[in-house]
Amino acid sequence: MTNHGETTEPLENGDIAAGVSFDGQLTPDTPIALRTPAELADALPYLLGYRPEDSMVLVSLLDRGNFGGRARLGIPAGVEDWQAAARQIARGLVIGARRRGARPERIVAYVCQEPRPGETGRDVMLRLAPLAQLLRTECGSLDVPVIEALCVSDARFWSYVCPVESCCPPEGTPMGMPGTSATAAAATYAGIQVRGSLRELRARMQPWETSAALEQEVALDAAGMSLVPRILDDANRAEVAEETLDLAGRIIRRFAEAAPVSGIHPADVRDDALLGHDEAATLILGLQDRTTRDRAAAWMEGDEGAPALRLWRALARRCVGPYREHAAAPLTLAGWVAWSTGDDLEAREALAMALGADPHYLFAQLLHRACNEGLDPESIRRCLRQERKGRTPGEKPLSTGPNIPEQKTGSQLPPGATLPAQDTTEADPVTPPRRKRRPRSTGPGDTAPGKTAPGNTGPRAQRPQAQNRRPTRSRSAPSGAGKTCRNREGG
Repeated sequence: MTNHGETTEPLENGDIAAGVSFDGQLTPDTPIALRTPAELADALPYLLGYRPEDSMVLVSLLDRGNFGGRARLGIPAGVEDWQAAARQIARGLVIGARRRGARPERIVAYVCQEPRPGETGRDVMLRLAPLAQLLRTECGSLDVPVIEALCVSDARFWSYVCPVESCCPPEGTPMGMPGTSATAAAATYAGIQVRGSLRELRARMQPWETSAALEQEVALDAAGMSLVPRILDDANRAEVAEETLDLAGRIIRRFAEAAPVSGIHPADVRDDALLGHDEAATLILGLQDRTTRDRAAAWMEGDEGAPALRLWRALARRCVGPYREHAAAPLTLAGWVAWSTGDDLEAREALAMALGADPHYLFAQLLHRACNEGLDPESIRRCLRQERKGRTPGEKPLSTGPNIPEQKTGSQLPPGATLPAQDTTEADPVTPPRRKRRPRSTGPGDTAPGKTAPGNTGPRAQRPQAQNRRPTRSRSAPSGAGKTCRNREGG
């Protein structure tokens, strides 16, 4: 078994992350001796900063037994994808470390998954044994041996390496009481607390699935009917942006002045109560504009950072029903503020969720890559500070954002909305609602712009169809949504 003194270095706690830290990481001055599989199993949440679920994890050991990088990847549902996933995580960790000049000497591998209905922890261990072997093989092909491979399931752990039953019995070994290991003691001494699972972290930014979701969807529909024409009108677009930012600023101050509550869930419930449906709808739609979103990103530090992050989380929770793709903007802002304030774990999860909502959202792509590669966000913060200082109160023209390369994009428009002809190439992305309440006898492309399809009346039917500037890209509609326009490029 392993028998070495070890220290922690900056953690890689994202999906194939690299050389980055999270709030409250153990410092290199904290010596920790991990001598048994039990100690290695107990140390995993402290190495990552959270309790992994449905994950494969690799932890590298450098010379003198110091911890190096960490990499986590979800376990693919299909067994046929295991080999590719094992190769991806192994190469991401080993080759990435070598590029940074820190060659891993050895690796500890973990597979973590809770039992399915009718399974036991031992069943999980046996089922994942081929995956653990693939991890060992892929790391070995890169000349880095896996010295320990553990399965953690159902509050027990198993070693795929240790053959000694007295040490690692076939029925598994119960995990120790949380907080009783050497790693836990060192973390407690340093004032560190391990977060819950990634599932709990993501739940703070997932759309509502309560009865209030229908009320929010109605508010989004209504806001879209009033805002879309103004956003598409050059004369009113800057005014909409200023109104959006003014409303966001007022709500951030409202959040900052709210009485604190104890507990994550009660805090989110409090924030939801402080944000009206109409306010949330106005902000969600207004932030679909790229330059408006970039200006909102300036609330990133100091007294504004924490309440701004709470607002972006709350808005992400309000992107319900067919508006789920609109969550890319508030989720990206949440990821940016979390990264800017040093919380790399939440930053990665928020940015990954933004890309899940819209895989082509360029701002999220750039930030996710930069965060995973361990870049310093200070250069972006510096640009945003300069932009903010350069604007005068009441200034109408929108800025160009934090000088991050962006695609010039179009819009994600409802049936019947169209960009002015002179702006169809260089317009900033706007994502008004795409809600359609009832089936239509003709598809949205069957009616010429400006005309009404037979059998359709009312203001919805009278709006012209959006221009389709990316006919080759098609994505499925969110669950429960009707046909929606998919012409928006990522921003």
